[in-house]
Order: sequence, then structure tokens, then C-alpha cells
Amino acid sequence: MRISTAQMFNQTSSSVLKHQSNANEILGQISSGKKVSTAGDAPVAAIAIDNIKQQSTQAEQYISNIDIATGRLSVTESTLGSIENLVQSMRDKMLQGVNGSLSDLDRQALTHELTSSLKQLVNLANTKDSAGNSIFSGFNTDVTPFAFDSNGEIHYSGDAGVRETLIAPESTLATNIAGDTVFMKVPNTMGDYSAEYSSVQQGSFNVVSAKVSDSSLHTSGQYQYDFIDNGAGGLNLDITDPSSSVTRLTNIDTTQPITHNGLTVQLQGTPMAGDSVTLNPESSNNLFDNLSNMISLLESGEAVNSPQGQAEFNQLLNNIDSGQAQLAVGRSQAGNDLNALEKAKDVHINTQLVNTSALSLLEDLDIASAITEFEKQQLSLNAASQLFSRVNAVSLFDYL
Repeated sequence: MRISTAQMFNQTSSSVLKHQSNANEILGQISSGKKVSTAGDAPVAAIAIDNIKQQSTQAEQYISNIDIATGRLSVTESTLGSIENLVQSMRDKMLQGVNGSLSDLDRQALTHELTSSLKQLVNLANTKDSAGNSIFSGFNTDVTPFAFDSNGEIHYSGDAGVRETLIAPESTLATNIAGDTVFMKVPNTMGDYSAEYSSVQQGSFNVVSAKVSDSSLHTSGQYQYDFIDNGAGGLNLDITDPSSSVTRLTNIDTTQPITHNGLTVQLQGTPMAGDSVTLNPESSNNLFDNLSNMISLLESGEAVNSPQGQAEFNQLLNNIDSGQAQLAVGRSQAGNDLNALEKAKDVHINTQLVNTSALSLLEDLDIASAITEFEKQQLSLNAASQLFSRVNAVSLFDYL
């Protein structure tokens, strides 16, 4: 068989180029530390690597979202804790205020301190997070949610919006507690109605509950209860309903629930003939009003000096207790959400660790094996180069 000079040249040069290419490829892998740099290196592995990197990027974004949400909720939980402590301190001082041994000057000093605490409470309710957003204003994060008006009443300028953050695929978590929920919608401890007592009240009594017991019979509106001497040492009760119709209940037992028009009322204490109480629909109230009204009541001295003031004091104190319970619920919610965020972050961190390990197996180069392979390719390249040199040096004239 005859082999032409051109054929020999092509074969030997192709061999040299092949070994040189292999050596350069391994040298590039050693330089980058990766055995898969492009899809052409290993198509199946490249697809898996791309998927893992996408998962890691998503996990990193979720962790970033969680860190931001954790910051907001941490401020919220801490602020609610401070508010709880402040309200408890105010409540303790209010109980001191009904001590009959206090002088008017002592009571004035106490109410002045309570007024300062109320302003401090409003400032806490207007707390902002590290980004300058009001934490209790719902979606309206750029407004100051609570402020005194010209009459000294506190109004809410936020909304009921709950901001949510994506913390996992198809999983969101609330990152705020709206101020109207935690401060402005405190459940009325009496139920569905609040009581307004007469300034001429003589009996020592108050309404402990006023609840709609049969909605099919009930007409919502203002009800007035007038206690009347029945002429036999007992009491009759005239109930004026929202339509101004008057119904008389005779010989009532004030220790038992009084039911009329689907509204059941329970009294505590003993009213006297001539006493009256007005019931107004109110399923909720707000903490600021309750505290402010209590301060005014203590300042007037009526909480100590009159049956009406004592009845109002009991009602306000119960509502303040309800407000404290509402604060505790909000703080508990923030704490639970913080725990949920921590668990979600741990899941994403573990995912990243698993992905990092899998990515290393797919694309990281075994340096020792690569160097050995590189040396083999170098030996082959040297041998091919020497052969190429000798073949190209062969000439017919050398044998003539």
C-alpha cells in the first residue's frame, strides 16, 4: 500500500492538533476549577447545573424578603411590648386614682402624669421602621397614623391594609399589623351595646353585659332603661326602644338577665327608683378613647364621688382590659410570624447548602485527576510532535 506525502502530513498534523486541543481543554478546566463551563462540555449536566443555580437564586431572593420582613416584624413586636407595659402602668395609676384618700392636688398630679403617658402612647403607635415607614398604618406607610384633633380626640389616618411578603413558592406572610385592628377595634366587653349612665344616678349599679340574644327579634338602636318604684318596695322597668315605644316590665329581679326585643342585659349591683341608663350600639371601641375618657373621669373626681362615675369607671376599666388583651393578641401574632419567618429562612438556607453540594459534584473539577490527564496529553502531544517532525523530514533524495 502506498501512502502519499500529503496523506502522511495530514494524519500527523491532525494528531498533533487533537492532542494539543485536549491539553488546552484540560488546562482551561484546571484554570477555572470547573469541569463543565459550557453546555457543550456536558449537555445533561449543564441543564442540571442551570436548574440548581436558578433554585439557589430564588432561595437567595426569598431569604432577602424574609430578612426585610423580619426587620419590620421585630420593630412591631418590640413596640407592642413597650405599649403593653405603658398601658399596664397607666391602668395601675388609674386604680390609684379611685383611692378616696387622695387629695384633689394628688389626683391632679396623677391625671397630668396619665396625660403625658397617653401622648407617649400615641408616639409609640406612630413608630416607623428602618425604612421610614409607619408600622401601624396599613398600606398608607407614608402617613402618621395617629394624631390628636382640635378637640383632643385621637384619629386614625391609616387603613386596614395588611402587607404580605413572598417567602416561598406560593407562600406569603403578613409583615405588619394594621393600627385599626390593634388599637381602634377593641371588642366591647359588654357585648353589642355600651352604657351611658344618668348624672342623677343614686343606686350603686352598672351594666356588665348587653348582648343581642335573638337577632330575629332585635331592632338595633338606642334603648333607655328607666327604673320606677312599683309601690311595693320593688322596681318596675320602662324600656324605650329605638321607635320611642315604651314597654313596662313589672317587679323585675335585677340579679337576673333582662331580655326585651332580642336584647339581653345583665346588671351588677342594685339600681334605685329614678335611676336610668341608656344603651347605645357599640360592638367595639378604641383604646385611646377609653384611656382619654378615664383620665377625664379621674380628673373630675366623679369616679370616687358619684355612683354614675363609679359605674363609668368600671365600664372603662373593663374596656381598657379588653384593649390590653387586643395588644397581647397583636404581639402574639407578630411573634408567631417571626417564628414562621425563621423556619422558612432555615429551609432556604438548607436548600442552598444541598444545592451547593450538588453543584460541586456536577461542575467542580478533580484537580489531581485533571493534572494527571494533562500530563498524559502532554506526553501524547510531544510524541505526536516528534513523529510529525520526522515524517516531514523524510525525502526520497535521502535514499538515492
